[in-house]
Amino acid sequence: MPEILSKCNPDIEKERKKCTFNTKELTFFLDKGEDKTEERKALENYFLNDPELKPKIPIEYLSHKEKYIEAIRLSCLLFKKINTWLERQDGGNAMEAYQSVLGGSLGSAILKEGYPFAVHYVMFIPTIMGQGTMAQQAYWISRAWNCEIMCTYAQTELGHGTFIRGLETTATYDPTTEEFILNSPTLTSYKWWPGGLGHTCNYAVVLAQLYTKGKCHGIHPFVVQLRDEDTWLPMPGIKIGEIGCKLGMNTVNNGYLGFEHVRIPRDRMLMKNNKVLKDGTYVKSQNEKLTYGTMIFVRVVIVRGVAATSLAKAVTIATRYSAVRRQSEMKPGEPEPQIVEYQTQQYKLFPGIATVFALNFSASWLWDVYNSVSSDLEHGDLEKLPELHAMSCCLKAVSSKDATNMIETCRLACGGHGYMTSSSFPNVYGTSTAAVTYEGENTVLLLQTARYLVKAWHQASSSSNVAGTLKYLQDYKTAHMYLPWEESLPCIVRAFQLVAASKIKNCAENVDNLVKEGVSPEDAWNRNSIQLTQAAEAHCRAFIVDTFVNQIKDLKVSESLLKVLRDLCELYSVYWLLNNLGDFLMYSNLKASDVPRLQKWQEKLLASIRPNAVGLVDSFDIHDDILGSALGAYDGRVYERLFEEANKSPLNAEPVNESFHKYLKPFLKSNI
Repeated sequence: MPEILSKCNPDIEKERKKCTFNTKELTFFLDKGEDKTEERKALENYFLNDPELKPKIPIEYLSHKEKYIEAIRLSCLLFKKINTWLERQDGGNAMEAYQSVLGGSLGSAILKEGYPFAVHYVMFIPTIMGQGTMAQQAYWISRAWNCEIMCTYAQTELGHGTFIRGLETTATYDPTTEEFILNSPTLTSYKWWPGGLGHTCNYAVVLAQLYTKGKCHGIHPFVVQLRDEDTWLPMPGIKIGEIGCKLGMNTVNNGYLGFEHVRIPRDRMLMKNNKVLKDGTYVKSQNEKLTYGTMIFVRVVIVRGVAATSLAKAVTIATRYSAVRRQSEMKPGEPEPQIVEYQTQQYKLFPGIATVFALNFSASWLWDVYNSVSSDLEHGDLEKLPELHAMSCCLKAVSSKDATNMIETCRLACGGHGYMTSSSFPNVYGTSTAAVTYEGENTVLLLQTARYLVKAWHQASSSSNVAGTLKYLQDYKTAHMYLPWEESLPCIVRAFQLVAASKIKNCAENVDNLVKEGVSPEDAWNRNSIQLTQAAEAHCRAFIVDTFVNQIKDLKVSESLLKVLRDLCELYSVYWLLNNLGDFLMYSNLKASDVPRLQKWQEKLLASIRPNAVGLVDSFDIHDDILGSALGAYDGRVYERLFEEANKSPLNAEPVNESFHKYLKPFLKSNI
């Protein structure tokens, strides 16, 4: 646990004594081993105890320009410190260290509004690895890894995001010079949003429509130099800048990029899959789906690295605050109770805690499958790719939506204090809600999953085999819809699967019937798109519940910890069932007469989790500097920390602000 420099709030100390399980055991479980916990904490101490990495002025009091300059200073220091760390560890796992610092929670403690180098590691290098030839990988990864160049990934445009095929930037091949000519034909074709593009990066992977021999061959990746390596001035024909302030993540340095007939050599097109020969002949890859890798990788990262991590921060802040905050009289004449004693507060917080575990288990499944499929792709096996793509789409959509909504619920659960920047909720929410739209807008992603589900329904109906995550479709005709409802996890899993299967079936039949009536397939799809997104979300919920249940079945942990995890699993399942009650009454064996028992079950679970609430969030073991919250620090000194943070405001540096003498005093003396 974090080192405590002052006495803890007595209420939070009492909460920790109520805990019925060993919090360290759960921390080790979440970190996948005690040794991993020790490595993580050593890394945190190495960075977070460095005074050079601590801001002299809180970032919220800096101008937009000052924030960016400070972010670059800290980013450069971080890189140097990572290399020093790796030297001390005799090399160690370099990529793991970079991911922990730059892509994980540790980086957010130092760069609270985002990291301008992030896309360099998260997208540029993986893209070169996945789509570059061996020669291209050797050249570009070496330069990028050694930070000789700083790179980004430019896909999204001002007029197009998720619909990649609609991108307007062109790359036209000129066989006389063996060059591609990149051009931005319209304002809407300008690249818009890439992290680090504004002023940080001098190279980018650019997605553009490839034209050769008068024919368009669709979107392809090109490595383009944006700025001179010495002067950093934009290269000829490059129109580049930053897009301005956003709701959050204001030091990511998102930028815009336009091309005015920019020429690049032929070998700057990434040609591991598709190729353009010297004479302009286009050689198509055997399977265009090989290019999905980078996008899927980022979606995998979002489920755990953004959604689950951001939500873990939010529930930690709100739960600790709720243990310290006392409000109103539950019983006349008695002391004000901790607000965590109110059942309504428990209902706001505990499902969020359960969701952190649910998302972590699903993210682990997704990561394992991603690595397996990536290995298969290297050997030409594409069989599991459609399932991975469908699951990465819906899990990204559902996890980012749930995390964002629950973070906002946690903020509201902290009352007015949750509105303070010093609560950390603005930063946590800004990071989470950004994920709702980047790497695929959620509605579009759900529709992509739905297309896969409808196809799978037709396969299951014709007795063809379907992927493992869809086996319940094959069992649908023999499902026991009319068995009495039981208060058990197997019964709930079956109910979630019945709901998902029924929704998928309805969508498939509705689309088919419209097509039979003469409606075009595209219009039939659009006319059912609301139900299709709901079917995809139902499938995802069924998967998350089933994965959670299966993960806790055979865990080798103490009985006390297993009981807590089982409580969380049951709460997650019952909570989402009751939140979608109409679906379960329509499509499963749940009857209206069973609902009161379900509600009682939920209330019982809230009461059972209550003594362990603080212990559970303590087990996330989030360092105070990473949490960055006056409301959620380990010691529970909420009011002292709020006061300390308030006095960091530059407006409190002097008793009388200059505006009084310039404006307010003359106004008051003007006898209006």
